[in-house]
Amino acid sequence: MSSLAAKDDCLAWAARDPSGVLSPYNFSRRAVGSDDVSLKITHCGICYADLIWTRNFHGDSKYPVVPGHEIAGIVKEVGSNVHRFKVGDHVGVGTYVNSCRSCEYCNDGQEVHCVKGSVYTFNAVDVDGSITKGGYSSYIVVHERYCFRIPENYPLASAAPLLCAGITVYSPMVCHKMNQPGKSLGVIGLGGLGHMAVKFGKAFGLNVTIFSTSVSKKEEALSLLGANRFVVSSDQEQMKALAKSFDFIIDTASGDHPFDPYMSLLKTAGVLVLVGFPSEVKFSPGSLNIGNKTISGSVTGGTKVTQEMIDFCAAHKIYPNIEVIPIQYANEALERLIKKDVKYRFVIDIENSLK
Repeated sequence: MSSLAAKDDCLAWAARDPSGVLSPYNFSRRAVGSDDVSLKITHCGICYADLIWTRNFHGDSKYPVVPGHEIAGIVKEVGSNVHRFKVGDHVGVGTYVNSCRSCEYCNDGQEVHCVKGSVYTFNAVDVDGSITKGGYSSYIVVHERYCFRIPENYPLASAAPLLCAGITVYSPMVCHKMNQPGKSLGVIGLGGLGHMAVKFGKAFGLNVTIFSTSVSKKEEALSLLGANRFVVSSDQEQMKALAKSFDFIIDTASGDHPFDPYMSLLKTAGVLVLVGFPSEVKFSPGSLNIGNKTISGSVTGGTKVTQEMIDFCAAHKIYPNIEVIPIQYANEALERLIKKDVKYRFVIDIENSLK
């Protein structure tokens, strides 16, 4: 297959302005370089980040925006120096597609923390000056370093959400040793990230409690996801009864919420990790200092831990709960995402709907 990119041969859906409305769009990808992998995208998960940049929430959207950074597909071409992948392999691409590849973090497989800044999969400026375009598209060309092997027996539709939702919770859980059987884990929020934290927690052998503002999620949390306990976070009696009982809490909620009530639930030397993005984080110093507690933040993960997570999911048969949709439904899906009307991740069937 020729490495020359035909003009505008990549089919996509893009937002043209801050309305965020997506519609068909054609553009050209770069030619496949010696270290690149070109993959036919079969599936792409829908993440809240897609809303942020299609609707210019941060004021830095570079239109047209082709969103999507939970990408799964099949290798269709590799560069001459690529040895990790071959045509036909199942591959994933996550939230970044480039980094300096020479700083201490890149050298340690933690490219997401690249000193010069990792290049995001969409709406970012790549090293060649081009604007990156994401997975709501027919194919993508990526340096092999930022591609992940998906085991042949793991469904590509299920693999897509692992590349953001999955790694966003797995990475800090492993970093903070939340994989010790018998320990207690609290999960704040039950959405795309929260439901994966529950699945990982159970696979690690933890006693898992879900904190949610929505009592309607209780039955599903206990029966479908297998949580040990469900607590309505606004119920002060339930919360007080759990004081000083958790080794770990992972906070996936992006809506504003108080932190002191959750800090009081941690045991001495307990750890709360924030992976959501509320508008502010506010708590009393006593909530942190008394009891020698830790609060930490985290975003996705480097290439090393991402591949480890994918392999862990395949080995333990951990699958996100997904709703597969055609690309023509993407605008409705984003509206439903705003209303939290999804259990628990939308995945676009790119292969069969993007024509």
